[in-house]
Amino acid sequence: MEKPIVTALLSYGLSGKVFHAPFLSTNKGFNLYAVLERNNQKAVLDYPNIKSFSTINDLLSDNNIELIVINTPNNTHYDYTKLALESKKHILIEKPATTTPEEFIELLELSKKVNRKIFVYHNRRWSSDFMASKSIINSGKLGDIIEVHLRFDRYRPTIGSKTFKETQVPSNGIFYDLGSHLIDQAISIFGKPKNHYKYKNSYRENSLVDDFAFIHIEFKNKVNVFITTSMLVADAQAGIIIHGTKGSFIKEFCDEQENQLMNGLSTLNENFGLEKPNKEGKLTYYNKDNELITEIIPSLKGNFNGLFDDLYQSIRNNSLFKVDNQDIIEQLKLLV
Repeated sequence: MEKPIVTALLSYGLSGKVFHAPFLSTNKGFNLYAVLERNNQKAVLDYPNIKSFSTINDLLSDNNIELIVINTPNNTHYDYTKLALESKKHILIEKPATTTPEEFIELLELSKKVNRKIFVYHNRRWSSDFMASKSIINSGKLGDIIEVHLRFDRYRPTIGSKTFKETQVPSNGIFYDLGSHLIDQAISIFGKPKNHYKYKNSYRENSLVDDFAFIHIEFKNKVNVFITTSMLVADAQAGIIIHGTKGSFIKEFCDEQENQLMNGLSTLNENFGLEKPNKEGKLTYYNKDNELITEIIPSLKGNFNGLFDDLYQSIRNNSLFKVDNQDIIEQLKLLV
């Protein structure tokens, strides 16, 4: 590869430690150079050569830095991205990109003025279960798609310890947090939404943010996508169900990359991204002879690192980034 992209993280909490630093430190296209840590300097324990800044102004003033990862609380994304763009840095923003589409459009306009790029971190496009499902849709075995059900279930009945996620500030709640992943997946396959209906509410005792959300999105060709996210599902349901005019596909939500990262498995390990046994999807369809066929479909190997490969190529070689910013605008219109 050409010269690695000198990169800084704006936080070293769960997002920085688990979802960004492991890739930025092992992908040859990047140099994990700096981190913003206002209080305790923890990143240096994992990355002894990293440079720690206590203020964002000092970090932004470092001319070595080319790319900044905005992985701070959701409601800060707009302000920090604006500051970083004004400092002539490329930006990778954690989802959700901003609170409103208007904020994101404003940032895109600023990025053009300063000749820098904005990317949004939607790693779930590179999940094993989603990639397998997309492959099945593209195979044509299901015929014309009628309905798609996407779920992201958890069971966390008590209020979390991260107060910044549990308070009533813009873009908090499960719909922005987990729903944004699933909306992005749907738009990446079916394009611009035509209509939608959504519902969200709070069910945990003393909850100040939505912990259940549902949205029905209608796409062209009469495709219906039903998305559900919940913090109160004790028995997680199938994460992906697809019905078409010729068949059905059912897949458990089971990408292992997050668990592997949480457990410290290196992204360079040959087993990284592999699903556990017995997690295959089930494809049932009628073939051209009207015979009912059932196939067990193994997932593709998960590859969050593919996002960083795309990011590198876009910055260094001006290639297209798979997470299109026009898709992000459409996504934010549904989240608001």
